[in-house]
Amino acid sequence: MKNKIRVILKIKLIRFFIVSGINTVFGYGLFVLLIYLGLNYIFASLFATIIGILFNFKTIGLIVFRTHNNALIFRFFGVYGVTYLFNVTGLTLFKWAGVGSYAGGAILVVPIGLLGFLMNKTFVFKVKENA
Repeated sequence: MKNKIRVILKIKLIRFFIVSGINTVFGYGLFVLLIYLGLNYIFASLFATIIGILFNFKTIGLIVFRTHNNALIFRFFGVYGVTYLFNVTGLTLFKWAGVGSYAGGAILVVPIGLLGFLMNKTFVFKVKENA
């Protein structure tokens, strides 16, 4: 049984889903906490994103892409700057449609997460497979 688990964890996509689940709970939990504490949704999203970037950089870099290269943090921040803008735009559209910030944030988790993964794979952690 332990060998099957090790084989499964070697698959990058499986590692990504596991790490993404942890990162999602962390990031969304922080967003909800900040909203609960009275922060405006724009600032709650901003602070949750910044703190989440640091947490996600280490978990995604180490566990999914197996890199210790801290110099990639600047590209990683760039990706999350783009995802932040998409997130705030989505939250604003949901607010105009009468959807609350909690629900809007929850709805956006999957599309924003997919955008972040694709951008990270393409622009941050791109690896030459034959190198």
